[in-house]
Amino acid sequence: MKHFLLNKLIKKIFINHKLSTKHAKICSDALINAELAGAPSHGLSRLKMYCDRINKKLINPKPKIKIKKISQSISCIDANNSIGFVAADLAVKTAIKNAKKTGIGLVAVKNSGHYGLSGYYVEQAVKKNLIAMLFTNAPPAVAPHGASKSLFGTNPICFGTPTGSKVPFILDTSISMINRGKIRVAAKEGKKIPEGVALDKSGKPTTDPKKALEGVQLPIAGFRGSGLAWMVDILSGVFTGGNHAGRVKDPFTDFSAPQNIGHLFFVMKPNLFVGNSFNSRIKDNIKTIKKLPKIKSIKEILYPGQNKFNRYINNLKKEIHIPKDVLEDLKNLNAF
Repeated sequence: MKHFLLNKLIKKIFINHKLSTKHAKICSDALINAELAGAPSHGLSRLKMYCDRINKKLINPKPKIKIKKISQSISCIDANNSIGFVAADLAVKTAIKNAKKTGIGLVAVKNSGHYGLSGYYVEQAVKKNLIAMLFTNAPPAVAPHGASKSLFGTNPICFGTPTGSKVPFILDTSISMINRGKIRVAAKEGKKIPEGVALDKSGKPTTDPKKALEGVQLPIAGFRGSGLAWMVDILSGVFTGGNHAGRVKDPFTDFSAPQNIGHLFFVMKPNLFVGNSFNSRIKDNIKTIKKLPKIKSIKEILYPGQNKFNRYINNLKKEIHIPKDVLEDLKNLNAF
């Protein structure tokens, strides 16, 4: 289906679930972006989950979001259990506004929910010629180093910067070997997951996505990945007032309470220390690295964000594929 037609259907579904027209558009735009960026695990496959949580009064479709201005550079947001897309959209716009005024914008968010792809929000800042970092925590999936029980989320870390070209540098990565959304999609489609990314509940390696969801995901780089997950839990949970230490609810399986996810947005002007030479310096940086000798199987050394940008441009020309289970969700949600 054409992406703009699918966008209208999703927007209609959110409006039917009592979101305002403005908030419904924010949500539908984010989900379509995930599909176009080649990340269906964060796209339409999650639509039913958001609607289920709204129906069970765990996401507030009519939130009274409060913004507290701490200084010219710093703000905090109580999202009032809004859907995560809405909270994150407001947060990045506030951080951009603060950074444009003072050079730095720091925004903490609490009482939010899952917001999709971190890179989607960081890219908004980069398009305004700003550098941005974003941290958010997530439901338990990864065991802290030395523990046998999962507690940390896959806790993505995202960084973006202008490059002096139309293709931004966007590093958007979870601290786990594979993101949880991909495991959920594999479980739905009856496919295996790669070796070395998860353990079952008995602590044995598994390629069965259902056993992986019941067990433990493995962090990148062993204890280093565990340490990064802990860092994100502190920055986006402890620091912001959001849930932390394994208390974020799984949006698909735990309907006992709202998630209260925390996010931390850090946005800054690229000319703070080097003035107008930032563009020439970042171009020199990228050019130098791309000129390095390449291994035989590599045609070009790519920086983070290039592949995603190319996928997005190519997917704009194509129809979005809707898997059977997602199509069934859309029908049940009265999209057609």
